[in-house]
Amino acid sequence: MSASHFIKPGFTPPPDDVVIDEAAVLRLSALPPGALDGLVARYGLSLEWVAPGAAIPGSFWGDDEAGIIGSTLYVRPDTAAHSALHEFAHLVCMDEGRRAAAHTDAGSDDVEEEAVCYLQILMAERLEAFGRERALADMQAWGYTFRVGTPADWFAQDADRAIEWLLNQGLVRQTNGAIELTFRPRGTA
Repeated sequence: MSASHFIKPGFTPPPDDVVIDEAAVLRLSALPPGALDGLVARYGLSLEWVAPGAAIPGSFWGDDEAGIIGSTLYVRPDTAAHSALHEFAHLVCMDEGRRAAAHTDAGSDDVEEEAVCYLQILMAERLEAFGRERALADMQAWGYTFRVGTPADWFAQDADRAIEWLLNQGLVRQTNGAIELTFRPRGTA
C-alpha cells in the first residue's frame, strides 16, 4: 500500500510513527514455484497469475496488491506474499453467496477483518519459504497496526475474537490447544 492510497472506509491510517517499508517484504517471485498455487488448490479455490506490469484484476489498492473476483485470487510475481494471503483469506472467510459475488472489495466487518488477519498468519506457515515470523514482520513493515501494537503482539495477546470467529465458521479447529487450518472455505462441507 503506497502512501498515496486512501485508507479503506472503516479503517484508520497507521500512526505517524509507523514507517511503511514496501521494499522489506517478501514478494511471490521469491517463493518456490507452485507454493501459492498448492495452498490455493488445497482450498478448492482458483488462482490466476497476471503478467508482470499488467493491472491486477479485482485489486482494491491497485499497484501490485492482490485482487479478488468471485472465487479467484489474482496476483503478479511482484505481489507481496502477505497481500496474496490476506486477499485469499478474505475469499476463504466469505460465505458462498458473498464469494460468488466478490469483486475487489471483500466487504467484511471488523471482526471478520481480524479473522482474515489471523488466518493469513496461519496460512503463512503453510506457504513454503514464508512462515509465521516472516509474515508478522512483513505485516509490520507494511504498516499493519492493532490495538495492542504490532501484528506479533496482536497475534499472541489479543486475537481471541478472530479465533472464536474462525472456530465458529469451521475455518480452523483447536487440537490440544493449537489452532489448525481446516483447509476449507466458509460454507463448504
